[in-house]
Amino acid sequence: MRIAIIDTSTTRAAIISEGLRDAGLTDLVVIDPAGPLVAQIEACAPEVVLINLENPSRDVLEDFFAVSRALDRPIAMFVDQSDAQATMAAVDAGVSAYVVDGLARQRIKPVLDLAVRRFQAFSRLQAELAEAKSALADRQTIDRAKAILMKRRGLDEPAAYALLRGHAMKSNRRIAEVAEAIVTSEALLGDLP
Repeated sequence: MRIAIIDTSTTRAAIISEGLRDAGLTDLVVIDPAGPLVAQIEACAPEVVLINLENPSRDVLEDFFAVSRALDRPIAMFVDQSDAQATMAAVDAGVSAYVVDGLARQRIKPVLDLAVRRFQAFSRLQAELAEAKSALADRQTIDRAKAILMKRRGLDEPAAYALLRGHAMKSNRRIAEVAEAIVTSEALLGDLP
């Protein structure tokens, strides 16, 4: 597992690297926080990003939260102190593990493991939500197309659905695609005098 380490202190970054090596993690990249973070992170393509900030100001935290929003990978962030607002901002930014006053060598690997698992669980939930939204949109389009067919052809609902389904099978398309074509066609024809 490649891990990108971001720390404003090179001494702390070395301690973190040593702790990770002790835990058997050797594919490590230390990133310079003074440079363009997202570009550096993308260039090294880590599986996990570990950020350690000693006493970050609100602006520094917001900058790192912006970075975490731009990345699609697990992020573990260690800070020495925090407040409820910063914690909520970290969660909203997609930080997988936000640890306050807890950077100890023996805790780094378990926290990284947790960050990866939470990221994977969150990614699965996002994929399921996107799939459900797509299915709902398809269902609504199919219902609109059935209503159009029922009105135009004087069909009942099962017959309208059977017509949609039959045309989809003949044309080797999804029912939702056929329904979308009918809805679009109706919208175009409905605008004519």
